[in-house]
Amino acid sequence: MKKLVSSLSLFFLFASILHSQSVPEPTPALKRMEGVEQHKTLQANSLFNHLEFQNIGPTVFSGRVVDVDVNPSNPIEMYVAYASGGVWYTNNNGTTFTPVFDSQATITIGDIAVNWSANIIWVGTGENNSSRSSYSGIGIFKSMDKGKTWKNMGLEESQHIGRILLHPVNPNIVHVACLGSLYSDNENRGVYTTSDGGVTWKKTLYVNPTAGAIDLTMDPNNPNVLYAATWERTRRAWNFTESGTGTGIYKSVNSGNSWELLTIDASGFPHDAGAGRIGLDAVRTKNGTVLYAVIDNQDMRPKEEPKDDELTKDQLRTMSKESFLALKEERLKKFLDDNFPEKYTVDTVMMLVKTDKIKPVTLVEYLEDANSLLFDTQVIGAEVYKSLDGGKTWEKTHKKYLNNLFNTYGYYFGQIRVSHINPQKMYILGVPALKSEDGGATWKAIDGDNVHGDHHALWLDPKMDGHLVLGNDGGLHITYDDGKHWIKCNQPAVGQFYSVALDMMKPYNVYGGLQDNGVWVGPSTYTPNDEWQASGSYPYKSILGGDGMQVAVDTRDNATCYAGFQFGNYFKVSRTDEDINEPIQPHHELGQRPYRWNWEAPIHLSMHNQDILYMGAERVFRSFDQGKNFTAISGDLTKGGKKGDVSYGTLTCIDESPMLFGLLYAGSDDGYINVTHDGGGTWKRISDQLPQDLWVSSIQASKFEQGRVYIALNGYRWDQFDSYVYIGRLR
Repeated sequence: MKKLVSSLSLFFLFASILHSQSVPEPTPALKRMEGVEQHKTLQANSLFNHLEFQNIGPTVFSGRVVDVDVNPSNPIEMYVAYASGGVWYTNNNGTTFTPVFDSQATITIGDIAVNWSANIIWVGTGENNSSRSSYSGIGIFKSMDKGKTWKNMGLEESQHIGRILLHPVNPNIVHVACLGSLYSDNENRGVYTTSDGGVTWKKTLYVNPTAGAIDLTMDPNNPNVLYAATWERTRRAWNFTESGTGTGIYKSVNSGNSWELLTIDASGFPHDAGAGRIGLDAVRTKNGTVLYAVIDNQDMRPKEEPKDDELTKDQLRTMSKESFLALKEERLKKFLDDNFPEKYTVDTVMMLVKTDKIKPVTLVEYLEDANSLLFDTQVIGAEVYKSLDGGKTWEKTHKKYLNNLFNTYGYYFGQIRVSHINPQKMYILGVPALKSEDGGATWKAIDGDNVHGDHHALWLDPKMDGHLVLGNDGGLHITYDDGKHWIKCNQPAVGQFYSVALDMMKPYNVYGGLQDNGVWVGPSTYTPNDEWQASGSYPYKSILGGDGMQVAVDTRDNATCYAGFQFGNYFKVSRTDEDINEPIQPHHELGQRPYRWNWEAPIHLSMHNQDILYMGAERVFRSFDQGKNFTAISGDLTKGGKKGDVSYGTLTCIDESPMLFGLLYAGSDDGYINVTHDGGGTWKRISDQLPQDLWVSSIQASKFEQGRVYIALNGYRWDQFDSYVYIGRLR
């Protein structure tokens, strides 16, 4: 036993040490591999080693597909890679899938490449989309028997792999674009090449510690001519700068041994601090090779003049009291209706300004938080360029903006594919998937009614025009008529659950919030099968859309539940009454700054009285009437937030002792843990002697001993992967 604070004794439950440094250090690959071996040993000796787990689905949707590799000679055979679901194989056109990578040290995937003639599969681990849920890998793996056995071939410190490029003739030559770590600087970025099948690697292109390689393509007329895209981005828990001068396109004419930067001033291609993620493709034409690139241009669009009757935030920032009071009623009413709760009427706001209770700029401050910096920023976004001279000069293919494709989160996309049958036809992937049939001059969406958004992978059949295989946040889709109609192939149960909850029905139901797939509920007795396709009724049912977050179930009726999507947008809903769908998020008052809501804002339903609901922003809120009214029962329980475009300084978990009403714990994303014994009257921080600046990922109050609590911390957002789990007792 080791006493850490006066009110809480904490013990190590799983491997961890106290870190004295102010910023957690990234975990090296060797230590992570040691953890993998330790996990195997623990698993072999586990009390649950012989417990058979049952797959209860669901499969009506699927998780994020990041890559697909299809056999061009037999296109019903393919490998599909999931962001956090490993690699799956099908030889019946996606009717059924078999996992081939589940027994490896990691199942988070960045890219796959298959030499179909030699039956060699390469898997680059570590997703390259740089999102909140993009987890790192431990290098590149190789299989020479169609995925039955695997060998780690190195590049363990690459963390996130953007692309694997195979030589068309020599199977020993492989080029790899290594993006590098997501939340920390690292020098293991750039392009690596092997000429001996992965036995040894040579880093041939390196820019700086924050710029990695994200894409590679090969000249179809000459396999010695390669093009590489580098991408500079800096992600922290509170901010994401997704562009920089380290972004660029490079060319090699000697199979990757040396590189030349193409995107210089004379090239015509964006290359300043606003240059974001780049995707590449090259196509053979009768006039030679044409090189295409899609870029996430983070430079700002020219400001548009507002309409005469439009009131904007920029106008309000500098507007005087006198000018505000002279506004036409219709102009102010539209602004309030679009942005404010109903109680803030024109008369109410005018009176507040007239009596100097607020200033015009207060209306702006009411609306601006980290999310507004992300979503309300008018960047240029996606742009497509082509080069006819091997990358020396570039020309944009379109005149108009490609609106609503990348928005401000182009870091999540960045793929372009050009048809080798018709070089005028090309596709770019973003929130929708877009197709152009005139060389990129005009674009139209090809998403069907049953096609999910947020697209990451696309394969074009080199022999059959219009045959496409598409991967996105909702799984895998296939079309044979160029996007007019789609087949949905979601047999693997690889949805990405943010949270899981249960009710007390017999048999009980399972609830879950999923990445970009909403909130679903289904029976615990379900066994995945295809019978539902005949009945038309799938056992799992959708409750809400968006990114599904936490779920709390009122077990008095096992029908009422509280769930929602990102940034605290929660609702009270009923599985038996469709009319019950009520928003319950607490809102700040005019004159206050917006509350800081985590991406997965915490909720907790009291076991003592299930009319009582807790929610967490930077403070804890309590409702006594099922979410109709909330009262803050704490002050700011975080370090106060940081300036950036990611909500930070937020609560991540809340739990109440099932043995004592009002004994509450709250943890934050910046490492604070607080406790109250009196229902929020007073709070005490109990985390000062724990490792600092880590994400509090879970707090669980004991069901058997009052004052005993379990705590888990997470260093993922520092690329720190040690395990931190503690047990403590209040005294």
